[in-house]
Amino acid sequence: MARSGRRKRKQQAQAEPESMDKRQRADQDSADPSAASQKHHIPKHLQKYWRQRHNYFWKFDEGIQIDEEGWYSVTPEIVAEDTAARIAQLHNDKRAQTQDDMGFGRICVVDAFCGVGGNTIKFATWCEHVIAIDIDRDRLEMARHNARIYGVEDRIEFIHGDFYQLAPGLAADVVFLSPPWGGPEYIGSEVFDLDSLPVHTAREWLDRARMVSENIACFMPRNCDPRQLADLYPEAPCDVELNYTNGRLKAITAYYGDLALFGSSEPRELAPLDNP
Repeated sequence: MARSGRRKRKQQAQAEPESMDKRQRADQDSADPSAASQKHHIPKHLQKYWRQRHNYFWKFDEGIQIDEEGWYSVTPEIVAEDTAARIAQLHNDKRAQTQDDMGFGRICVVDAFCGVGGNTIKFATWCEHVIAIDIDRDRLEMARHNARIYGVEDRIEFIHGDFYQLAPGLAADVVFLSPPWGGPEYIGSEVFDLDSLPVHTAREWLDRARMVSENIACFMPRNCDPRQLADLYPEAPCDVELNYTNGRLKAITAYYGDLALFGSSEPRELAPLDNP
């Protein structure tokens, strides 16, 4: 497949303003006794993530489960929604009978590092089948529990294991890669080197994903070099997307293969999700 030029797409998520001060946040939590009670059990170094809990899961107050690594790694729901909607375009059901069904993808997506299920839930919302993999059994069970809260558990196959080992035996239309970045310390680097990922390099992970499908989405730190991302799969088209929330760059998603064809050359603003 011929390589196409890289395109960058900027996303603006309208969520809780960063300008909200501590007093406003305290008032917001005090209005919800259960939230105020839970907050006392959150370690100080996780408080900033706690304040954004509804950005990560709109249904957080319905019993969402999350561990410390989950706080660091979960994708904001508005970004996960947009990623899933884009991936679903690969094979939309053009026979949809209702407006609500438009855009639904008759495809199978592998979430190679599902964590507590942020992306998995949105893939299951937009796509017919999801294979959710995680090496941590407890975190996998949290993802299953959270998917149940969102009503999409029946579309997800949960597998406890190492994607690197499982990849040769998998079959799917799309692979979503969000390998561990090494904790929040990654942001200390001016430019994050994709060869410095824990366990395997980004190229090694991508090569494994290519055993499953040529259509790959790779979610990486905001301070990585987009050119390095494009060079991971030089034979395929690549679209590099900048993921913003609250006016701040959150991460970068690179789309390869046919997924690269659905990018927009112009910045656009994401509408806020409806809070159920």
